[in-house]
Amino acid sequence: MNLTRTLAVVLRQLYLMRGSISRVLPMFVWIGLDIVLWGFMTRYLNDITASRFNFVPALLGAVLLWDFFARVMHGVTTAFLEDVWSRNFMNFFATPLCISEYLSGLVLSSITTSLAVLLVMLVLATTVFGLSFANYGLLLIPFLLILFLFGIALGVFGAGLVLRLGPAAEWFVWPIPAMLSPFAGVFYPLATLPPWIRAISHLLPPAYVFEGLRAIIAGRGFAGITLLWGACLAIGYILLTCWFFVRMYRRAVRTGLIARYSAETLG
Repeated sequence: MNLTRTLAVVLRQLYLMRGSISRVLPMFVWIGLDIVLWGFMTRYLNDITASRFNFVPALLGAVLLWDFFARVMHGVTTAFLEDVWSRNFMNFFATPLCISEYLSGLVLSSITTSLAVLLVMLVLATTVFGLSFANYGLLLIPFLLILFLFGIALGVFGAGLVLRLGPAAEWFVWPIPAMLSPFAGVFYPLATLPPWIRAISHLLPPAYVFEGLRAIIAGRGFAGITLLWGACLAIGYILLTCWFFVRMYRRAVRTGLIARYSAETLG
């Protein structure tokens, strides 16, 4: 794998964002609105409840982590869709660029954008709403890492789905984080879910992150093995979705779909 060609994919995405505020602004606006909305909601809950439970780290912290996960996923799929929208995807593979270099470029692009967004979220949540990350300690790092890995896996899956079904299938990709949130237990313990939903939840790495988050906030012990299991699941999903993307790419080449890619193709 050639690092120069991988970085060229990243550089193209940076040039696109540098030249267009319409690509940069939405990354921060929607995240900022989420933080502000949930920040004031947690303050309100703190004021009206008789208990001294602090809702800020429990709810606002969960929103911040979930938005980070969604930003990572959308960072990969948006970088891929930029090439689809501009009809540039086929041009990439008329060069010596290989599929592993292209995927690595998408992942590095997502790392760049998601870290920038994460920094803004942390500053906003800390300075405006007093969210203290001392509550999580060093466990915040593996929490973020698991969400990042799973976000990359879903981003690659979304790109493979669009590659298989055509550009119109992007509307199947955007709702994926919202569809997963009830199963991941972002705002409530998994114990509140019916058994059949909990069985699905145990297959999702974010479920282990948010269960651990609530355990730390409540002052209960947290088994590190569950976090390790979540990380193993996330890595497994990355391997599986990369295999899926490569398979869809080879199918597109074999069937000729890659040569007649257009916004109208679906199926």
